[in-house]
Amino acid sequence: MSAKVLIVLTSHDQLGNTGKPTGFYLSEVSHPVAVFNHAGFTVSYVSPKGGKAPMIGVDLDDPINKAFLNNLENVAQIENTLCPEQIDPAQFDTIFYAGGHGTMWDFPNNSEIANIAATIYEQGGVVGAVCHGPAGLVNLKLSDGTYLVADKEISCFTNEEEAAVGLSDVVPFLLAPKLIEQGATHTKAANFEKHVVVSDRLVTGQNPASATGVAEAIVKLLTPVAV
Repeated sequence: MSAKVLIVLTSHDQLGNTGKPTGFYLSEVSHPVAVFNHAGFTVSYVSPKGGKAPMIGVDLDDPINKAFLNNLENVAQIENTLCPEQIDPAQFDTIFYAGGHGTMWDFPNNSEIANIAATIYEQGGVVGAVCHGPAGLVNLKLSDGTYLVADKEISCFTNEEEAAVGLSDVVPFLLAPKLIEQGATHTKAANFEKHVVVSDRLVTGQNPASATGVAEAIVKLLTPVAV
């Protein structure tokens, strides 16, 4: 039976007070979706507000981005994301938080999506996140009151990468220290290099270069080993 993936996209489209747009970062969706499709997985999308999710990082020189946007079904899905209340966690095997700076504003403290993720995890599913997507793990607690990230290794967009893109003072907080506060062990690679961490059934990636690897690790966790 095909595994079912719930991809979480940000609804936030303003980059702090800069006057610049933000949203989800296209390659952090298009590249994982290519992996999920190849594995025969079914993909659905949710966002905090539902409806059209704002998109950035539209590099059409990237053939995977181009193919994703040329697929009318993909475009319809990201322009009509589901609301959290429309989601039955029992229907999904994994939840994947896509990145993009918008996530830093509306992923943390979103109890509806956090509850979906906790339920998927506690029913034996996989939680994945890449780049700024791990903002969705901030304050995400399991039913016993512990943080999901507690005592797990994670990766996410680093302080050094945030400084390199000049947004350390624009984002509402720095992601890695926040997750460390909640009991995670943060590991990292050099700026913008691929880095994927698998810790139990939590899969996290550092940056856009890690998006494919996160999806591949999720597929591996959800694919039965042939005897």
